[in-house]
Order: sequence, then structure tokens, then C-alpha cells
Amino acid sequence: MSSRPDPAAKTREPGLSTLAVHAGQTPDPATGAIMTPVYLTSTYVQEWPDRHKGYDYSRTVHPTRRALEACLAALEGAAHGLAFASGMAAISTVVEALNPGDHVLCANDVYGGTYRAFTKVFARFGVKFTFVDMSDLEAVENAFTKETKLLWVETPSNPLLKIADIRALAALSRAKGAKLAVDNTFASPALQRPLSLGADVVVHSTTKYLGGHSDVVGGAVLTSDGELFEKYKFLQNSLGAVPGPLDCFLVLRGAKTLPLRLERHCENALAVAKHLLGHPEVAKVHYPGLPTHPGHEIAKAQMKGFGGMISFELKGDLERAKRMISSCRIFALAESLGGVESLIGHPATMTHGAIPREERLKAGLTDGLIRLSVGVEDAADLLADLDSAIVASLKP
Repeated sequence: MSSRPDPAAKTREPGLSTLAVHAGQTPDPATGAIMTPVYLTSTYVQEWPDRHKGYDYSRTVHPTRRALEACLAALEGAAHGLAFASGMAAISTVVEALNPGDHVLCANDVYGGTYRAFTKVFARFGVKFTFVDMSDLEAVENAFTKETKLLWVETPSNPLLKIADIRALAALSRAKGAKLAVDNTFASPALQRPLSLGADVVVHSTTKYLGGHSDVVGGAVLTSDGELFEKYKFLQNSLGAVPGPLDCFLVLRGAKTLPLRLERHCENALAVAKHLLGHPEVAKVHYPGLPTHPGHEIAKAQMKGFGGMISFELKGDLERAKRMISSCRIFALAESLGGVESLIGHPATMTHGAIPREERLKAGLTDGLIRLSVGVEDAADLLADLDSAIVASLKP
């Protein structure tokens, strides 16, 4: 006798790797194609005015984009997902939902592009910003005003890898009547799911780990707050910073291997961090996977792994740091992060050059700080490459 499934039995939730491969994606009903088609169309034929198959104009809704949005929402455990043309477009949309006079508390070592948009663009429209160390809960609470509507957090932060306690910040923001937005780009949903820890909004540059192959630029906003979703959706359609269909396809393709890639990124990054920590020419290493990191215990509690990003301070002056990063052979001197290849950069002159030097130094971003995006190459080759570049930097 064949057994039948019990209809009363609880359905098991799929694991993250299963969601990465399948969420939002079904075989094409017309052909059976297993990969989501790249629909190269701007408009759709309607049966009657305002009677259609769910699609009218591709800025408003697009089938390839809809598949990506459903996949990313599933990965973050969100009810709603929106895809954008870049990470900055996603960030901008969250702030565009605010009103003149509203106040935002933002991490003080935030990505330089975020700092630039907040201080040079949105401040002109009456939104106020205060930059504070988000790993210091007392400092955060003291920085609240009656107008504070949003906390903007990166954890791990860019580039000092500071760890913010998402649960504690979520509780604080709720008590103060504000929303908590977490830029989860450095961790990705493979390592951290901020909504499950109490955050209201998650933002990604899908250019990074979600895309994973340095071949696409994109962004995303994920939330389970229906009211916020409607605001963001309205802005997505009204302002039109949407990704093209091929961009959506590339992020969908990259997301399929996200959990696999992050395992290797984490493994290699820990090996590199430990190596640098014991190096006589390195003054300081920032990596939450090291027990010496001040946020190590919180990171252990809210992350499944410590990520592929490291920053460190080389002994010597600015010129030595420049010589070192220019002497690598495997680590490519380039902006961005999260691809399968290892990258090396100098925040003060590259990713965080938009932040005034006095503000950078106040936040701990020294001129000698070097940032690594550790890829999936053989760890031994990465260690040898860094050692060789450090030795080369000794000679002016």
C-alpha cells in the first residue's frame, strides 16, 4: 500500500541553498527552459484597456525582474523585494521615502558613496544626518532626536568591519519610533538575515556577493513591512531606477551559487586574517572572525560566518601602502568587492575618497588602511602574494 502525505503535516521550509537555486524561478511555461528567460521587451499587448496578463510597461513591472525580486526576498526571509539599477539607487529610494526635516542616524564609517549621497544630495532637500559609531549603543541612543525616523547601519561596516548589534538596535529604534535599515552587502543573506533579527529594511548592492562575478551592477531593497514596501514600490516606478532584464538574469545566475561561494570566501578570509595578524610589518587587522576583534562575540551570535572582507594597517607611511597595493599579482587593485577574484584597495583614495580627511580620521579610517576582498583562489597563493607585495613595499 502506498503511503500518502498527511495534509495536516507541517510543510518544511526550504534551506538557503535550495532557495538560492529555485526561489522565484520556475521553468518557462512556453518552452520548458529551466533558466528564467531574459525578456527583452519594453511593453506588453493588452486584451482590453487595463486588462492584461499582469504586465503593462517594463519600468513598472518586468518578468525577469519579478523573478529576481522574489528570489532575493526569499533569501532574506522578506515578504517583499524590489530590484534597482545599482546599490546607490536602492539606498536612495529608502531615503527618498523620508520627508524634509526628518533625521537619520548613520554609521560613522559608512561606505563613501553612501556618505556622499547623504551629505551632498539629500541634505540639500532638508533631510538631516548624524554620523555615529553604531557599535556603541549608548552613543546611538544619545544621538536620537524627536525627528529621528531612520537608523542606517552597515554590519560588518565598510571598511573597518565594525559589528553592530542588530537585535539591540532594532529594539532601540522601535522604542524610539524609528525604522532600522541594514545594508547587508558585506555579509549577504548567506551569512546574516537582519529582518529575522528585528530590522525593518535590508538593502544590498547586488553588484557584490549576490551577483558574485564582477559582471553586473545592481541593488535591492527587501522588507516585510507592507507600508514601507508600497512607498518604495511607488518610488521605484515613479523615478525609474530599475535594472535591465540581462542585469536581473546575471544576478539570478550569481545568486544560485551564493552559499557555496561564501563558504570559500569565509575560509580564505580567515586564513588571510590570521596570517596578517602575525605579520611583523602589519600594525592592525580588522576582521570579525578574529577573537581579538571587539565585535567578535556579537558577530558569532548574528552571523553564520565572518565574511570575505578584511582591512588592515601596514606599518609605515601612505606611500608605502600605495607601493604595497600596487605590487600584488593576484589581488587586483580595483574598487568593488564580492567577486570570485581577490581585490585590494586603498579606502582613503578610492572607495572613501568622498569623505573629508578629518572626518575619515575621526572615524578611524587612516591613510594607511588597506581593504581586501578575499576571493576563492587557493589560500596559499593569496598569502604568498601578500607577503611578496609587503616585501616589495619596503623599497622606495
